[in-house]
Amino acid sequence: MRKTARQLLAEYGTVAVVVYFTIFFVVLAGFWAAVRFGWSPSSTVGSAGAFGAAYLATKLTQPLRIAATLALTPLAARIYERVTGRPAGGAVVPRGPAEGA
Repeated sequence: MRKTARQLLAEYGTVAVVVYFTIFFVVLAGFWAAVRFGWSPSSTVGSAGAFGAAYLATKLTQPLRIAATLALTPLAARIYERVTGRPAGGAVVPRGPAEGA
């Protein structure tokens, strides 16, 4: 899976990072809201506070979040390219002297 994640980062660059962190913060906020508004974890994590419990629950879902990132990044890159008209790749194409570098 590590090789696939590296290939994804090399191909999509910033879009892959934005997708990963968006999923991370949405999951973290969801777990925080669940703990804050009544869900009670049945472990010692429950006494660590709402944010601590939410963070631990978010870390436990990391394999699922990575899989979601691998699945959603190509779609997000296509949407980015369609909206901005620029490629979503991670590589920066150097400009030559003829192109006004």
